[in-house]
Amino acid sequence: MEVDESRVFRAEWTQRYLVVESPEGEGALCLVCRRLVVATRERDVRRHYEAEHDSYERYSAEGERAALVERLRRGEAAVAPPPPPPPLGPAERAARAGLGLARLLARQGRGWAEGAFVRQCLEETLRAVLPEHAGVLDTIDWSPDAARQRVLSIHRDLRGQLFTRAKAFKAYSLALDDQAFVAYENYLLVFVRGVSQDLQVHEELLTVVNLTRHFSVGALMAAVLEALRAAGLSLQRMVGLSTTHTLRMVGENSGLVSYMREKAVSPNCWNVIHYSGFLHLELLSSYDVDVNQIINTVSEWIVLIKTRGVRRPEFQALLTESESEHGERVSGRCLNNWLRKGKTLKLIFSLRKEIEAFLVSIGATTVHFSDKQWLCDFGFLVDIMDHLRELSELLKVSKVFAAAAFDHICTFEVKLNLLQRHIEEKNLTHFAAFREVVDELKQHLKEDQKIFEPDRYQVVICRLQKEFERHFKDLRFIKKDLELFANPFNFKPEYAPISVRVELTKLQANTNLWNDYRIKDLGQFYAGLSAESYPIIKGVACKVASLFDSSEICEKAYSYLIRNQHTLSQPLTDEHLHALFRIATTEIEPQWDDLVRGRNEPNP
Repeated sequence: MEVDESRVFRAEWTQRYLVVESPEGEGALCLVCRRLVVATRERDVRRHYEAEHDSYERYSAEGERAALVERLRRGEAAVAPPPPPPPLGPAERAARAGLGLARLLARQGRGWAEGAFVRQCLEETLRAVLPEHAGVLDTIDWSPDAARQRVLSIHRDLRGQLFTRAKAFKAYSLALDDQAFVAYENYLLVFVRGVSQDLQVHEELLTVVNLTRHFSVGALMAAVLEALRAAGLSLQRMVGLSTTHTLRMVGENSGLVSYMREKAVSPNCWNVIHYSGFLHLELLSSYDVDVNQIINTVSEWIVLIKTRGVRRPEFQALLTESESEHGERVSGRCLNNWLRKGKTLKLIFSLRKEIEAFLVSIGATTVHFSDKQWLCDFGFLVDIMDHLRELSELLKVSKVFAAAAFDHICTFEVKLNLLQRHIEEKNLTHFAAFREVVDELKQHLKEDQKIFEPDRYQVVICRLQKEFERHFKDLRFIKKDLELFANPFNFKPEYAPISVRVELTKLQANTNLWNDYRIKDLGQFYAGLSAESYPIIKGVACKVASLFDSSEICEKAYSYLIRNQHTLSQPLTDEHLHALFRIATTEIEPQWDDLVRGRNEPNP
């Protein structure tokens, strides 16, 4: 049966336009003026709201909007929106400009003292274009101390907004990234992904923990629990943990994950889902597949090129790629991590002839270029890392939910099985670099000589398969929940958990919901699903939506760290470092007027 979708009342209009479905079943009843909007098309409802009640847009915060709807539903008089704040005075505008400058410097990873250079640039421009306005620059404090304090003020405001939103989270998950480093100190970045009742997803940095000062797992867990307590997030609402697969995180008896899961066990808790393969997939997997310490040798080549081959035209693309990744000044650890990317290794492999000629010209050793085994290992590593790069790119796409991400993982595992069979058959169809090395070696070796041993590389692929199976074991336990969330209308009720079968049958019989499912994305569909009619399915949706579906926010923080390593290595307190990471990764806009007028809430 076809339904005219354009005339169906939408539940989400209640909060968006302050209307409810008319008791008579036709039209939409405005909660503010109690007038009936006869035509139930969204454009008609929106036109009425914008023409009559647009001032209520000031109730934009999620909690304020919901409270307003509840008051109007109870028939209470509509509360007039607060009057707009008075315009900013000259001193307040100068303070606002200083705050904006501080955020810009923080986002770009610039030093505190660069505000003075910015002033010089602006002063030169204003004197040439608007000389009568050049004096306004004197009203702004450009000092490094002022920039430091402004960054901290913005950080506290953003954290306060996050804590306010966290109170409405129905479920949340944590991502724990222990690969961050600044100079000689390591840090744990803790990210939170929370979901509200209307399926609004928020991903933000929760806290930064100095691993040098919190060396033991017990101290580390205490710091994470304290951050959860400050945000008002109870362990009873925690659904998942996404981590790296280092021993500090996933050690069987002494890892942070085992401590956290043990702490979260109670009759009212969901079983905490843990998966450890999303974060830094290429970086950490490279240690499993680098069978001949290829990265260390290549790293020595790059150091020589950076010191003695900068002017050579054949290396300009490589040097440009290096500088765009981590700037001109680079530490050994940054270089090593950059080389553990499939894209980088592929570029270096394509330049291997030029690199060999360069090494000969400067009198460096070229023994590896005559080592048959080493060359085969190099080609194999380039191909495997390129396959991992493709998967990593897919896992960086956010807003797709964990069900889609898990599909990518399963597809890659099938691909590994195919690669395993091909290596066994010496079929190098999907090993472009390896095949190129083998073809070159065939020209210099006798026909009866073996070029490579398949068993050597089968072991590597098998090791990678076992690692993937271990990393994503928990996601397989909730595979039915993921499938139910992604395809509720195609999921057979008899395969669903007993508790959800009645609701699922009812949902699949609802034509209006089927139309919603067809025209909306998953988030919008579940946001409009009634929690009263489908409480269990809505609960499953909140749990699945709260699982990290990508490594985007972690990669954003890590890229910021690598790109600005030199600046961040200057003397900084942990609070300042925390502030810089928060400003660089957040999607929340600071409350500028409150910051300028000093009305931001005290530090929680």
